[in-house]
Amino acid sequence: MIIAQIMAGGIGKRMGNVPLPKQFLMLGSKPIIIHTVEKFILHKSFEFILISVPEDWISYMEDILNKYNIEDERIRVICGGKERNDTLDNALKYIENEGNFTGEDCLITHDAVRPFVTRRIIEENIKALKNFDAVDTVIPATDTIVEGSNGYISNIPIRDLMYQGQTPQSFKITSLRESLEKLKISERQKLSDSAKIMLLDGKKVKMVAGDISNIKITTPYDLTIANAILENFH
Repeated sequence: MIIAQIMAGGIGKRMGNVPLPKQFLMLGSKPIIIHTVEKFILHKSFEFILISVPEDWISYMEDILNKYNIEDERIRVICGGKERNDTLDNALKYIENEGNFTGEDCLITHDAVRPFVTRRIIEENIKALKNFDAVDTVIPATDTIVEGSNGYISNIPIRDLMYQGQTPQSFKITSLRESLEKLKISERQKLSDSAKIMLLDGKKVKMVAGDISNIKITTPYDLTIANAILENFH
């Protein structure tokens, strides 16, 4: 069984003073999250497509699915969490409550605000899980990455070894649950990357090539760029 999770649990503070969580802002003629959902319903291999949103926005999400004629019986709108890992955990609990899953079942997680994910990226994530417990979508870093704290540089890694993480991030469900349960509460709150859960547990994470167009919309500038990309797609 292969399950998709579209992660829309946040409210998007970096977007500034806007009336809606960023995933519900308009991109062209539709909300960002509708563009993303449309990419996933094209894949018949998904048993379920979970859409994780803040509890207070579940009804709103269901309303816009109806408004934009998204009719797919695999879709489940569920409650997200306070932090990214809480949103992930809530999805795992939902899946477990459905029952009938095995150690080979997979979860493909994707940011709701990455609406330009391609069919190729999703398919390569699914394919890689046949041989690995975890998969991360990445692109090579084009800028020099600088590590530092308190206003000082502490390290400048070799750029050829650096990548920028995107999503999907994909996992064997049993292996992910096993690693997630080992995290301390403090680690759950600090970790902003789901693949690192597996790394901390000593598991290998396979890299899949992303795409420069697979941007994450987190700021007003990103939204401007996304509208330009959308125009070029049409």
